[in-house]
Amino acid sequence: MNFTEKLAPDLFRTDFAARDKAEALTQLAALAAQHPSLTPYGADALAQALHEREEAVSTGLGGGFAIPHCRLPALDDFVVFVLVAPKGIDFDALDNRRVHIFIVVFAPEEETNTHLQLLATVSRILAKKGIKKELLETRTAEVLHEVWARAIADEDAPVVAASGPKKLLYIILFYDADLDAVLEYLIDQGISGAAVSDARNMGAYVSTMPLFASFLGFMQTDRHAAKIIMTVIDAGIEQALLRGIEQITGDLDKKQGAMFLSMDIAFAKGTLTMI
Repeated sequence: MNFTEKLAPDLFRTDFAARDKAEALTQLAALAAQHPSLTPYGADALAQALHEREEAVSTGLGGGFAIPHCRLPALDDFVVFVLVAPKGIDFDALDNRRVHIFIVVFAPEEETNTHLQLLATVSRILAKKGIKKELLETRTAEVLHEVWARAIADEDAPVVAASGPKKLLYIILFYDADLDAVLEYLIDQGISGAAVSDARNMGAYVSTMPLFASFLGFMQTDRHAAKIIMTVIDAGIEQALLRGIEQITGDLDKKQGAMFLSMDIAFAKGTLTMI
């Protein structure tokens, strides 16, 4: 998916300001209504859709970022734009900090998987070192668009290949932070079907056995619980996915608490995709 094509350059702003979250949503809806694809909905309907999404959970991610987004019926294509608020806006962010950068997404109602992929791509961009500083230092809407378009382009080439032989992929993780990042990466690569299960490290059990009672603390508590991601992938993308996962976890030959395991599939029927 070429997300750079979804950007609306005319809606980018470097001087966004509002007194609070409600006013911010109203203003960005009014701005969005200027886009030809969104004009038929009207500013009030766009604002209502954004407000309803915010009622579920704030899109203020923390760290000065927010991704207000909603799905609209009969919308032909995505509309994405970026706003910089130099003074920040109280947006009910998860970390209670003011939001300075807004990535706004209006999505077609039926494009759920692509919507998730876009949000995962945006989240990965915002996690990159230096991106916040680069965005905040832009002085014109044109430069802001240029910076964001370049960032999107760098993430715009998923490793997912054409269908072929399949493999069963297991990713075992002992750190929740890695889990979130890996799931975002998989969605970013167009893999929206996976099962996630809970497991425990053998150390959690060995530590309770009488013979090993004196080693009760030899396994760190945060390593007792594990998450296992299971999904089916094209065999041709196995190594590319591994490289992407290791960008998150580090070298798996050197790091404890994470494993990438794949197996050939003799037969499979059905799908894990339920989004």
